[in-house]
Amino acid sequence: MKPENPVRPAAASPRAISRRSTGRSQNIDHHVGARVRERRIMMGLTQQQLADLLGVTYQQAHKYERGINRVSAGRLYEMAQVLSVPVSYFFDGLQDEPTRAVGTRERMCLELARNFAHIPNERHQEALSQLARVLATE
Repeated sequence: MKPENPVRPAAASPRAISRRSTGRSQNIDHHVGARVRERRIMMGLTQQQLADLLGVTYQQAHKYERGINRVSAGRLYEMAQVLSVPVSYFFDGLQDEPTRAVGTRERMCLELARNFAHIPNERHQEALSQLARVLATE
């Protein structure tokens, strides 16, 4: 007499597993990716430069930023080191508001802040700050 084979559930495919991810975890993935992108832009790095620093492909860096691929704890630690921020930086603002893509205006603001920080002459920084104040009041 043959022993009965118990019915085992079929192994879940990677696609099935990703579909099971909760909306909340996907929101967190998107938020972390947006924070990676924001910091990369602030530092003046391209996606290719970030990918090279992390030892991944451009496509992988792109998928991390879009929240398509989840970032492992080890990779998140590496990103924090490369981008000179604490790991907690990627989660800042998570409870405050829903994650959204960085728009054109936000990108310009990030680039302006990055470029301003790179101006070596303090008097030039002050002059630019005053110019921005004047233009903002018009």
